[in-house]
Amino acid sequence: MMDMFQRYNVEFVSSTEKFDTSTPMGRAMLNICIVFAQLERETIQRRVVDSYFSRNKLGLYMGGPVPYGYRHEPTVINGINTKMLIEMPEKAEHIRLMYEMYAEPRTSLGDIARHFAENEIKPCGTALNRASVSQILKSPVYVKADLDIYEFYKGQGALVANDAADFTGINGCYYFKQKDSGYHNRYGFEGYELVLAPHEGLISSELWLKVRKKLLANPQFQSAKKANSTWLAGKVRCGYCGKLFNCVKGTTPYYYFRCPTRTNNKSCPGPKKLRAIDLEPFIYEQMAEKLREFQSLTRKGQKADPKLAALKVEQAQVQAEIEKLIDSLTGASEVLISYANDKIAALDAKRQNVAKRISEATVQQASPEEMGKISDYLNDWDNIGFDDKRVVLDGLITSIRATGRGENVEIEWKF
Repeated sequence: MMDMFQRYNVEFVSSTEKFDTSTPMGRAMLNICIVFAQLERETIQRRVVDSYFSRNKLGLYMGGPVPYGYRHEPTVINGINTKMLIEMPEKAEHIRLMYEMYAEPRTSLGDIARHFAENEIKPCGTALNRASVSQILKSPVYVKADLDIYEFYKGQGALVANDAADFTGINGCYYFKQKDSGYHNRYGFEGYELVLAPHEGLISSELWLKVRKKLLANPQFQSAKKANSTWLAGKVRCGYCGKLFNCVKGTTPYYYFRCPTRTNNKSCPGPKKLRAIDLEPFIYEQMAEKLREFQSLTRKGQKADPKLAALKVEQAQVQAEIEKLIDSLTGASEVLISYANDKIAALDAKRQNVAKRISEATVQQASPEEMGKISDYLNDWDNIGFDDKRVVLDGLITSIRATGRGENVEIEWKF
């Protein structure tokens, strides 16, 4: 208001305070009051934001349309009045049908929308379209979140608020943009936070992940990613801090991997820049060798180690401890960084030992049919497309840790 008054040469005189902008003292007093009013306004705004994100981390419902398949029910969590999602059986069956249909290889988003239209099923009172089906299939609200969901989101760069041991395969999840994050990525997960919700999920993690990975492989969602990526994108992590590498395109026609921690604050000794073209042939050779080892094994139909879930939880906890230690090094002294590096090395050795035990426990879980498909792709590697290479990578490798090229690369296999 005062800016507008000044533009039009309007003087302001208050009838209740001694403000008279026609005098120097009056203008000074008014400006002081304006500064404190602005400070109070911004303080209130900050408190509201802090309260919002603190409630997010508790898994409280933060408003918005109720997800289809659920209804609201008042509840109390940690002494705070909130609302919890409760399953509506008939509508929940519609959600399960969508996931089961899309899990079929030849079913498209349009097929699901047409099926619901033909049967006059209108979620939220309107006919489904491809975009609305896609939003439902991507939502973590519906998944029964277990350790596989935890690892999926962590592997994609999202921040997970809860400990790995909390992912017991019962609760659904909420997905929020991280505090103070201006990052927006339509196709990715970085800049967002996953929080366990108090309600029960509807879809098993196995089915949800199958659908989610099919969506990620959908050309409509991959087109932007392919133009700015390599088939290794989303799998390569820094061998020191464990953070997922950023994949960028340089001035030359090559893609590069960069450690985000090193880029942000240089507290990680990871590689400044790693060319994807140098890493791809090595990973291909390692995958071919691993497949040969698998084909030489005699499958005996043994059951998986019952301690496998516990091992995965332990692995996730060690990784979380490493990440917290790395995050605490911003602005630290050289002595503290040296001490932290020793601690990180010890934790990494523990993580490698757990990864080895997980690999041994899951060796019998890969099916011959899946390996046959992967073998065909590996034998025709130069002629297959981006999506098929991703199928091989996802089928064989959980993650890749790199501190350099060749012998400085550690691969965490799925079997």
